[in-house]
Amino acid sequence: MKMTFRESHLWMILVFALLLRLVSLTTYPLMDTTEARYGEIARLMVETGNWLTPQFDYGIPFWGKPPLFTWMSALGIETFGLSEFAVRAPHWLAGVLTILLMAWMTKRVGFNPLITAVVLATCGIFSISAGAVMTDMALTLSLTMAMMGFYFAWLGGEKQRLWGYLGFFGLACGLLAKGPLVLVLMGLAVGPWLWLQHGFIGAFKVLWQRFPLISGMGLMLAVALPWYLLAEQATPGFLDYFLVGEHFKRFVVSGWQGDLYGSAHDEPRGMIWWFWLQAAFPWSFVLPILVLLRRLKLAQWIKHENGLFSFLLLWLVSPMLLFTMAGNILPAYVLPGIPALGVLIAMLFEKRDINWLSGVSMVLPLLLMIMMLVLNMGKADSRSDRVIFSKIKDDAPAFYINSRPFSGQFYSYGQAKVIESPDTINGLPHFHLIGQTSEVKTFIQQQKLNCSADFKASSGRQLFDCQESNQEKTLNLALIFP
Repeated sequence: MKMTFRESHLWMILVFALLLRLVSLTTYPLMDTTEARYGEIARLMVETGNWLTPQFDYGIPFWGKPPLFTWMSALGIETFGLSEFAVRAPHWLAGVLTILLMAWMTKRVGFNPLITAVVLATCGIFSISAGAVMTDMALTLSLTMAMMGFYFAWLGGEKQRLWGYLGFFGLACGLLAKGPLVLVLMGLAVGPWLWLQHGFIGAFKVLWQRFPLISGMGLMLAVALPWYLLAEQATPGFLDYFLVGEHFKRFVVSGWQGDLYGSAHDEPRGMIWWFWLQAAFPWSFVLPILVLLRRLKLAQWIKHENGLFSFLLLWLVSPMLLFTMAGNILPAYVLPGIPALGVLIAMLFEKRDINWLSGVSMVLPLLLMIMMLVLNMGKADSRSDRVIFSKIKDDAPAFYINSRPFSGQFYSYGQAKVIESPDTINGLPHFHLIGQTSEVKTFIQQQKLNCSADFKASSGRQLFDCQESNQEKTLNLALIFP
């Protein structure tokens, strides 16, 4: 079929949106705390050669998440060398793979795959996460495989069993991406959907008849379980913290204080729905309008189609259903359901919609260009210490006063340390101090150091160049660090 001018315009928007996001990966530093933290964990994995246990710092295990997203960024470092692009590019690729899978699914069920691809590539949270050093895109790709495998196995056909195995493989990847959360998300979507299609008892019969439950679960456990057992063996206590703390207390206990690696978020109950409206912009506003406009057509579909609309709708809302009563949430938690949004809009799309759809799809690329401009005008430097380490032109060691941000770890290649004792700098002929200006000046005065101010970043941290002093340095550091 010959491509029309309007379709070629959509193709151009799709390619532009994906390439713009790819190019943007190189234009701003890893910012504190999320990206810099996870980027440093990946850097440590490559440096230490420990691909089993992600590390929060040298010798300190990171129990907060399974390793799939870290493996992805670490492979990026191994492939491209240490850079922002290296740690982000694998997550962009995961986003592209998710788009390809959903476009293929859309075509297979009889709708326009280009619409699905454009919607996902220009959806706020999807575009941001496709290229961010976070866990969410790995989980989203995993759940996409699981949900696709489930739906096509349910439909039947000669490849029914293979589709079932794809579903279980997706669950295995999800277990390695973010843990048992993937099982809960899928259960919240497919459980009610099967009951709608077959009734309560019939749902269990269909599960047994159409899905390779025993061999599929065997595949899932064969892929995911070994890492969990090895991780617990290497660092005892991991399973208790990760399974109980991260998967129960984090979401049920508002302001949970047991987080070893950050601070809990305390949001009002139900806020996840508002997060979805913002995060899925602009398509979160388009979908309800299309549903209203095509309500008569939709009513006919629901009577005759193979449960597709309700399947996608439950997939879309499953993260919100899970986190409605949770207080410790982030906007990115809605991402696993976003792939369904692309197919839903493709189902409701008509040819006459192409003009306004093209206009809406340009909103996010324009916002992304504005965001890149703002970040490069200094906003990114206020949340990253890359600019500070770019001012250090020698090999002298660098030390932080009181606290060190994750970006300081990453951009110093793990070499910048926090001063815990005055003895750390005794005898050093040349070194650098970094920290909040008042704290560093107090330390310099009390230790009688010979330092000059080199550079002050927009983050408020300042770089000092220090030379060896002949005066005695005997003041107890406890006066500064109570």
